[in-house]
Amino acid sequence: MKKVVTILAVLIFSKMSYAQNMQGASDTAAIKQTINTLFDAMRKGDSTLLRSVFSRSTILQSISNDKNGKPALSTDSVDGLVKDIGTPHAEVYDERVVFNAIKIDGDLACVWAPAKFYVGVQFDHCGVDAFQLIRTADGWKVFSLVHTDRKDNCIP
Repeated sequence: MKKVVTILAVLIFSKMSYAQNMQGASDTAAIKQTINTLFDAMRKGDSTLLRSVFSRSTILQSISNDKNGKPALSTDSVDGLVKDIGTPHAEVYDERVVFNAIKIDGDLACVWAPAKFYVGVQFDHCGVDAFQLIRTADGWKVFSLVHTDRKDNCIP
């Protein structure tokens, strides 16, 4: 009888673990899709598509060095970014990221993604994008994006 209970317990727990892993894989794919949609919208200059990936209260921040070489934090509005992306410009804004880490806890996700930004074919800057997303009824939405901004020492 002990063996049967033990086998049943192992089967139940392994099935639960498998279901959680499958959900995690599904969430990871959806999170990547949200971020890829953001960058597709930037490349297309599509402000409507861009706005669709953000929550209503998104915070955008950038960490770079000021003119004296000291770290500086700046905060921008989503409205400003959407306007900049939607305003016609000659060159394509092309941000290329690598998904180094995606962590999920329930309805919260954090993404660490080294990035390189190009204006047309010209390299402009690099750094890391740190996204925080929330699961909503409409899918995963970015509610915080902090990125570093530099010209060299890019992460491959």
